[in-house]
Amino acid sequence: MLKVGITGGIGSGKSTVCSLFAVLGIPVYYADIRAKEIMVSDHEVIQALTALLGPEVYLQDGSINRKWMAEAIFHDAALLQKVNAIVHPAVFQDTIDWFQSHMHHPYCLYEAAIMFESGSYKMVDKMITVFAPLEDRIARTMARDGISREAVLERIDKQLPEEEKISRADYVIYNDHTRLLTEQVLTIHRELILLNKGN
Repeated sequence: MLKVGITGGIGSGKSTVCSLFAVLGIPVYYADIRAKEIMVSDHEVIQALTALLGPEVYLQDGSINRKWMAEAIFHDAALLQKVNAIVHPAVFQDTIDWFQSHMHHPYCLYEAAIMFESGSYKMVDKMITVFAPLEDRIARTMARDGISREAVLERIDKQLPEEEKISRADYVIYNDHTRLLTEQVLTIHRELILLNKGN
């Protein structure tokens, strides 16, 4: 089984691309979603985050106080690093367990926004980058998250430039209205199936 990473800048359309792979029967691990689930279900992570950030980090129903947490860590790089040092190892172990349970598939996808930035690209065999034009990404993220253009640009500034993500990828999917996403996904799907057979 091949481990294939899929990344792309905020608003690039990673989720749409992943859903196309899922239709083909390929399992997808959504790292950001799993991280959020682990933060409210893993007792060691809950204790460590509470000790680091204080009890305000969790609401009374046990869910993460997302707005409060985002404001606390967004402009504090050192604090963000400490939060990542708690969450990332738990997600990493969860990923290993997930891959182990899907060994009967020819390949699996690991989707994350910051694969190159976090170093998680090192645990996959191949990398896919989803590219979309900047204005499309801004409009998509503003509509999805209900935030301002400035807030989207601030998030984009914290991620690797698109050119670098493209140069470090084995495959690039262009979500730029110049070619069909389905055709690009099918081409990569066939190549990965053949690659797995050759291993």
